[in-house]
Amino acid sequence: MGGLGDPPEGTPEGGPGGGEDEYRSVVFDESFVRAARLQEYSAQERITDHAPAVRSRPPLRRGGLPRQALVLVLLIAVAFGTAIYMGVRHPYQTPAAREPAEPLRMTVVPLAPGGEVPGAADPDFLYEHSPAAQFRVGAEGIPLPPARRTAHFSDGQVITALSTAKDYIVRSALDPAVLTGGDVRSVRVLLDPDQLDQFDQSFQRPAADGRHAPTGWLIRLDPARAELADRGIRVQGNLEATEADAATLEVTADHTTVYALRPAGADDRAEASLFTVRRELHFRFDREDLRLHQAQVLVSYVRAGPLSCAEDASNRLRPLLAGQTAKEGGPADTDPYATGSTTALCGSLARSALPRV
Repeated sequence: MGGLGDPPEGTPEGGPGGGEDEYRSVVFDESFVRAARLQEYSAQERITDHAPAVRSRPPLRRGGLPRQALVLVLLIAVAFGTAIYMGVRHPYQTPAAREPAEPLRMTVVPLAPGGEVPGAADPDFLYEHSPAAQFRVGAEGIPLPPARRTAHFSDGQVITALSTAKDYIVRSALDPAVLTGGDVRSVRVLLDPDQLDQFDQSFQRPAADGRHAPTGWLIRLDPARAELADRGIRVQGNLEATEADAATLEVTADHTTVYALRPAGADDRAEASLFTVRRELHFRFDREDLRLHQAQVLVSYVRAGPLSCAEDASNRLRPLLAGQTAKEGGPADTDPYATGSTTALCGSLARSALPRV
């Protein structure tokens, strides 16, 4: 038997499950009722005021903009304020215009021996009996000093400057390919872009003008004259970094490099001799150079021997080898009144700088 309110036959199959479900779609919640524009008077109000059955309700105040609109306005305001703040307080300020790199000023001084160049078949014997006996081999002779931050540069930036200067020295003075007149791109890539034209002109049109001598940029032997008798090149020197100003670091390098050489094409039985180069370099780094691992080479002062003062040392170095003596005469005549030229220099190689054999 069906329950109260149910049809005698029971609830039809597929129909709504109960009376409440049947009218669920027309049940209004409290918020809907409050929002209605018409309101029915109560029985007491109709008796008292003889009013109509219904009355109009005043519009419901919603307290301003909808909640979603308020949130959107707030987000826009926050984003706008953040943009203004970042524009004023951005930690990465627009970099100031870079000062162009100065051209390299270079001096190459040949050192002529007073007599015959000593030699020996064993390069190690020559090193052991020379002032280079305690020098280290290769890049180990170019130690990096402890890096200390400056007023405007961090420890890491100082290390970068020192490391770049060392890389330049290694590539320009210890690379056998560069030493024997080969490819110089490994040196070129370390230069500030402002100095590339000067570098390229130095190799395309060498000149002893203090600006365009290949031997001012790197150590370059004449491959027709000499070759390495020992790839264990001896080096000793130091690096020092200082802050020039708030935008610039400077590194000074002073190294003595000693090469054991034999005549080009000679076999291992030929006597070797030592060739010594003292090179002082002055580097400059701005923040862009540090970022790109590049350097500005401002000054190169080279003294090398044994060389003959009668030969031009600006393009290639032509060492005097075992048993040879310097040619008579000095550098070619130079007019000190001519503009754009540099007075040629030549020095004497001290006997104490040669091996004692």
